[in-house]
Amino acid sequence: MPNAKSNDRTTSVDFIRTAALIGICIVNLPYLGLPIENTFAVPALPADQIATILVQTLFEAKFFLLFSFLFGWGFAIQMQSAARAEASFSARYFRRLAGLALFGCLHAIFVFSGDILLLYAVLGLFLWPLRDATPDRLMRLALWMIPLSLVTLATLGLLVGTGLILPSANALGGGFIEATKARLTDWMPTFGFLVLFQAPLAFGAFLCGLAAAKSGFFAAGSQGRADLARAFPWLLGFGLAGNLVLALAPPDHDILSLLALMGTAVAAPVLAAAWLHLLLIAGDRVRLPEILIRSGQNSLSAYLLQGILAGFVFGAYGLDLFDHLGQAMLLVTAPVIALTAMLLAGLLARPTGRAPFEALLRRLTYGMTA
Repeated sequence: MPNAKSNDRTTSVDFIRTAALIGICIVNLPYLGLPIENTFAVPALPADQIATILVQTLFEAKFFLLFSFLFGWGFAIQMQSAARAEASFSARYFRRLAGLALFGCLHAIFVFSGDILLLYAVLGLFLWPLRDATPDRLMRLALWMIPLSLVTLATLGLLVGTGLILPSANALGGGFIEATKARLTDWMPTFGFLVLFQAPLAFGAFLCGLAAAKSGFFAAGSQGRADLARAFPWLLGFGLAGNLVLALAPPDHDILSLLALMGTAVAAPVLAAAWLHLLLIAGDRVRLPEILIRSGQNSLSAYLLQGILAGFVFGAYGLDLFDHLGQAMLLVTAPVIALTAMLLAGLLARPTGRAPFEALLRRLTYGMTA
């Protein structure tokens, strides 16, 4: 891995991670703040309709890909760190995956059944055999994830159409114990939904991130960045047009809604690539405040705190705003919750450099000497 340098953590990486966390919160918040039937129906108010179209066009299925891209990049950086320390990377890596799986299970039961950490831990197992693959091979495999995603999304559409699988209703309108029981009941169907909806594309993004680290993608003037810049106008144009068409597909038309769901396999990665280019430019020109850089380095805590804060906002054990805010208000509220979670993570990380959940994951990964 000659080009994956230890200083490969650039301001661009921090920018991408910050944007990904905000985008993920924007997409997730309706599933925390509204009954499930409302998230799959056309809202009554025009402002809510516009907000729904904006979220589906610009954010949904795009920003988790950016987060997944950085997971693959981080895999390479961790591998290099183990090599420098002359330590067993396999032992570290599989303990880390076990820790992510544990956090994912707890998060799904007590906070948000749409958790992505358990899925990452499972997909991480499939990344391991490809640790020595060349960037070209990794990118070819990533492209194969698109047709696989077409198959899984078609399967998902058919299962949802028959009512056999649906994401969780969360039941945040009740007390904490009631909500926890509901999440526990809905966890496995929701996880099945996430596997079919996200797994192939997320794994493809893992592969792209690993290839990026191996090829020195983040370095100024890299070939990968130059290729992305040349493709950007086409990526942005096709990505915006394609995702807007998919967002406007009528949800009550079985065939069109199924085709729109399947179209996500192509349209979402294209627009995510365009967002990646824009975030790289922003990262080159603007330095984030130190607290956001620190929170980006503690993204596990920032991600988990999003759900915890949302639970307080919407749960009956907190502000009890479940089903009180429409899609438009949720679109405004989500960045506030995301940034608050990141600021808290940054503040909690100030004394030692690690927020609480990162400290626990590091202890699980490295043992008592961490």
